[in-house]
Amino acid sequence: MSSSYESSQRSKSIFNTGNIVLASIGWAVLALLYFLLFSAKVPGADGIESRAEWYVIGTNIFEALAYLGAGILCLRNWRSQKIVSGRNVWLAIGIGMLSYFLGGIFFGYTEIILKEEPDVSIGDVFFVVTYLCLGTGMILAAAHRRINLEKWQWLVVLAIGVFGSLLAWWISLQQPKPLDLLGTLLNWFYIVSDVAILIIATTLLLAFWGGKVAQSWRMIAAAAFSLYIADMWFKYAQGPSYQSGEILEVFWVFSGVLFGMGAALEYEASLSRSRRERGRKRA
Repeated sequence: MSSSYESSQRSKSIFNTGNIVLASIGWAVLALLYFLLFSAKVPGADGIESRAEWYVIGTNIFEALAYLGAGILCLRNWRSQKIVSGRNVWLAIGIGMLSYFLGGIFFGYTEIILKEEPDVSIGDVFFVVTYLCLGTGMILAAAHRRINLEKWQWLVVLAIGVFGSLLAWWISLQQPKPLDLLGTLLNWFYIVSDVAILIIATTLLLAFWGGKVAQSWRMIAAAAFSLYIADMWFKYAQGPSYQSGEILEVFWVFSGVLFGMGAALEYEASLSRSRRERGRKRA
């Protein structure tokens, strides 16, 4: 009995919020160093420059584990009865994170194993689910908290929305090769979704600012910005000679890490709030 209790206590201390945040930051730093040190293309036997296959596999591993970890942490929030922002918020975001994890696996399989251009692949099914779930989760979070922004805050949201839309529209005009109908529809779906999530995340950040869970939603907003940066770069760089592993794609890893950190911070804030409420009731 005592041994079981001590083991449980050690487990809790290992997986506390501080350690999760430190591990997340460490993973992001390792990913950044990996991209910086090994992303250069080298000429092959045929004279064509490309990145080493082991490097591309490594980028997929960094990204996959970031989103898998984020999904697990979000679902932990969903299972908690004490979560502040609402359990369904984290269920939707958690499903979105796990869907992105699966989408990345299929994307990598198409590019690395099948040696095909992953313009449209099975992974897109999971990426579409990701955006739908992320949008749903963030809208539920907004509905859970009454949005009452000041004029200057609405101007910030408007400015970010306009800038994000214009940048996405300009990048869409730079597409180096024509896409088929399905590819075009998916391309515009991702563009609209990226901008919409950017706007919702900014609104939530300003709405939660200064509240009990402000820190967690700062991480979520930063995750949305990181996802937008990586997606826009991918759309800009995509072409006949495209190969995964460009330095800005590290923002996909950052996005997964930040979603996970946001989930962990909200879990801790919710537990702290619950403990304070129990303390007041005893008093």
